[in-house]
Amino acid sequence: MTILSLRNILKNWYRIEEIALSLLLTTMIIMACLQIALRTVFSSGIVWADPLLRYLVIWSGFLGAAVATRMGKHIAIDLISHLVPDLILHWLQVTIQFFSLSICLVLTYAATNFVINEASFTSSQLLLGLSSWQLNLIFPVSFGLISLHLLIEVISGIREAIPRNSS
Repeated sequence: MTILSLRNILKNWYRIEEIALSLLLTTMIIMACLQIALRTVFSSGIVWADPLLRYLVIWSGFLGAAVATRMGKHIAIDLISHLVPDLILHWLQVTIQFFSLSICLVLTYAATNFVINEASFTSSQLLLGLSSWQLNLIFPVSFGLISLHLLIEVISGIREAIPRNSS
């Protein structure tokens, strides 16, 4: 697989992430507005809308965190970037991204175990025919996506820092 085809795959995957996030947010806004209108006009609402909205908030938040990580817009504490030379700063950023990757891999593993345990202990359907483990799949998926984005950043950072042969 060439670098160009890998870039195309990643570009398409990034587009899928953005479309999924847009659909989640659109659905959430429409459902919330519909629920408000039904309560205001008819003094009733859709029974399953509020639990669905709670899960939509969680899903959009976690998927949004993955997209923000990919774009480098995630939350970061920056205390020393203006104090160190560029070369040291670059390696410091790669080290921080590697540490973040390690933490996210541990969280991916823990979230996967959580979903597996949830699937083995609960069999009832919770919302719209979905079990709680299915609704909680966003945890391992999002931590996995964040890990993937951080891995790409670590590899890119190392490749940028290592001088290439110009022969």
